Amino acid sequence: MRLVRRPIRAARAPRNRHCGKSCSLRARQVKRALRSDDVGNRAIGKRQAGVRRPGLGTNSRIPFNAPSPLECGLFEEYSLIQFRNLALARGARRLIENATLQIHPGWRVGLVGANGSGKSSLFALLRGELHHDRGDCEMPARWRIASVAQDTPAFPAPAIEYVLDGDAELRAIERELAELEQADDADHDGHRLAELHVRLGEIDGYSAKARAAAMLSGLGFAGAEFMRPVSSFSGGWRMRLNLAQALISRSDLLLLDEPTNHLDLEAVVWLEKWLTSYRGTLLLVSHDRDFLDACVTHIAHLYAQELTLTTGNYSVFEEQRASRLAMQAAMYAKQQREIAHLEKYIERFRAKATKARQAQSRLKALDRMERISAAHVDTPFDFEFAEPKRSPDPLLVLDGVSAGYEGRTVLDAMNLTLRPGARIGLLGPNGAGKSTLIKLLAGELAPTAGLRTEGKGLAIGYFAQHQLEQLRSDESPLWHLMRMEPRTKEQLLRDYLGGFDFRGEMANAKVAPFSGGEKSRLALALLVRRRPNLLLLDEPTNHLDLEMRHALTRALAEYEGSLVLVSHDRALLRTVCDEFLIVADGSAMPFDGDLDDYLTWLAARRSSQAAAGAAENAAAAGPESRQAPAAAQPTREQKLTRRRPLVKESEQLERKLARWQEEQRTLEAQLADPAFDAADNKRYIEHVQRQAEVARLIEEAEHRWLEVHAEIEEIGEV
Repeated sequence: MRLVRRPIRAARAPRNRHCGKSCSLRARQVKRALRSDDVGNRAIGKRQAGVRRPGLGTNSRIPFNAPSPLECGLFEEYSLIQFRNLALARGARRLIENATLQIHPGWRVGLVGANGSGKSSLFALLRGELHHDRGDCEMPARWRIASVAQDTPAFPAPAIEYVLDGDAELRAIERELAELEQADDADHDGHRLAELHVRLGEIDGYSAKARAAAMLSGLGFAGAEFMRPVSSFSGGWRMRLNLAQALISRSDLLLLDEPTNHLDLEAVVWLEKWLTSYRGTLLLVSHDRDFLDACVTHIAHLYAQELTLTTGNYSVFEEQRASRLAMQAAMYAKQQREIAHLEKYIERFRAKATKARQAQSRLKALDRMERISAAHVDTPFDFEFAEPKRSPDPLLVLDGVSAGYEGRTVLDAMNLTLRPGARIGLLGPNGAGKSTLIKLLAGELAPTAGLRTEGKGLAIGYFAQHQLEQLRSDESPLWHLMRMEPRTKEQLLRDYLGGFDFRGEMANAKVAPFSGGEKSRLALALLVRRRPNLLLLDEPTNHLDLEMRHALTRALAEYEGSLVLVSHDRALLRTVCDEFLIVADGSAMPFDGDLDDYLTWLAARRSSQAAAGAAENAAAAGPESRQAPAAAQPTREQKLTRRRPLVKESEQLERKLARWQEEQRTLEAQLADPAFDAADNKRYIEHVQRQAEVARLIEEAEHRWLEVHAEIEEIGEV
């Protein structure tokens, strides 16, 4: 079978349930209905005029006013990704069986499932890198697909230029403009030059560098790093550059596979906001519950080779799944009672001549009964922290400690005392020194000044991503554990590894081919086994799936020792931490607030830094420049006059958006119902047209809402 890249069209013809053939009647009806619309006519006119997107090759010319698929009009509104009876395998392993679903333009879909269930393979299928085994996979031929590259060669190009390379059309226009501007007067094509400048304005090409800089800043890069060569960044920071390159590409379909693994909390929150305003179709693989809740409108769940789609974010999906499992459990219990009753009757009366016929009838009914399986959620993880060793008081003391790297001080004259029972989460801006503090506490980094004092009997359990490299790649998980406890019975060690899903032959397999998630699980298993009384965890959830994160969160919540945690997983931080420290400006200070308060603190810090930067620029410009802004400052009454109508308009827009979004969900649910699809062609067309109209209204209202709030922020507080 092959991936079908079909031309964009108004609607997919439904399959006739009676004859089994594809009927094109509805597609023709919808096309005729759409052609009567002016917007539809404009879209058709553009297509008939030969407008096309630039090709992927470097020699493709950029057509004048070439629209992206999302700019084309009503025809593209009904282009979608469609699976029909899809089957997908990797080698002999079956990943997906008989998947049938539709993903409409503008949907933001979270793809969830256990590690190894086939999420990355599904992405490879959509990118055209993998072929399905059976069924159909259809998607618009003109859609531009963006995803995050997994490898970044050591380019000498500056970081900001590398990010801009993600916009292929922008780069193609720039190359052609450079060629035309360098041509002789005889070969100078003024008309083509004007076309290119018009198109450059349409795609916001003149502000591309500013957008790339804002993107890099949001992902944690300092302004001085924008011009650093790509080759000078570490692997994690190169992955952030790859993410920025994918985001800036103006794609129609964005595929993101665990984009938060190399981000800190501040960058995760920035990415959330960016994705919620993304206008294309998003498919997102993530194991961060809060991130999924903030970003997605639908959940595609891959479990036991079945791919199912539900409307709503991850929390809604969990509630619906729990309801389905509860209903299945009730139906299973009812059926078991019925089976027991029938079996009891058969056993009692099958030997009686007067009741033999009734007994045989019930026996046949029992054989024909469609059995309901017991409802359960398979979780392969079941572990807990053993009771820690006796803890000294205090556990660890830092007295006037300073630390840093290569002559640069990161933490300066810091004081910190860890006592038994402490459960501390470290917060702070990117690069402020959270990982440096963890290494200092763990004893992996020597202080440059001050004293680090351990309590007698301190047993530290330290987890960080770089420790995965210390695993012996040529040895098995069982060998790692037997080396720690040579006198413990092998079966007890196997039972323990089973709690981390290293069962059977996997316990004896070499570590080398393990995935990042499997190596993280093994490192955690070794850490838990040591019975530490102080846990130091630096991003422990990277590469772990939702089930393993839940198991780790539950185990840490019940852990009786002390811990210090750095994580961008807000669900983990909220559950296991009793207090927070903010690491910033060379010190670690207690923070009186929760994570929401911390995000507010971050926003205020960024605003103050921006104001300080503006003041420095004004000071450098001279006294005349300082006097002009001061004279131009509006009064409080003027601010109120400007602000009140904007606040009122914002509230009205929010009410309209809530109403239209509710209508949109209702329409989507009706259009997804096969019974409604076949019932009434006229009503179906009306619903499709109304869905497009509502989507347009929502888009315009959201755009205006952003403009209004930008104006409110510009006015400032009064």
